[in-house]
Amino acid sequence: MPSDSERVSLPGCSKNRTFVVAEGPEHEPKQVVIAPGRRFRLEGSKEILDEIKRREGRMIEVTGLIRKAVISPGGIPIAGGRIRIGGSVPRQPIYDAAKDPAYNQAIIDVSAWRLIDGGSCK
Repeated sequence: MPSDSERVSLPGCSKNRTFVVAEGPEHEPKQVVIAPGRRFRLEGSKEILDEIKRREGRMIEVTGLIRKAVISPGGIPIAGGRIRIGGSVPRQPIYDAAKDPAYNQAIIDVSAWRLIDGGSCK
């Protein structure tokens, strides 16, 4: 495992190669806190990506590597770390040059996945 990456398991829903983090069931342990609604582009073996694609519309948990910079907040902490200046995740580009839907989308290199009982995607 690269030193700049961390293995995480995230609950959510997939559509094509985009994974949207969702609030997992309460009985599921939370390994890392990533806000619901955060988007990731799925990377991995063709077999795993095809299996995930066949489960679109059902809540799944993907396990894989993401960069540590995606997890930790950016910017400069002030007031004891309660306030951060800068480092926010851009939601819209300032200029119209980035029409690609994967613009500033973090990548998760998927190594495994599983269905989550009782979960469905809207």
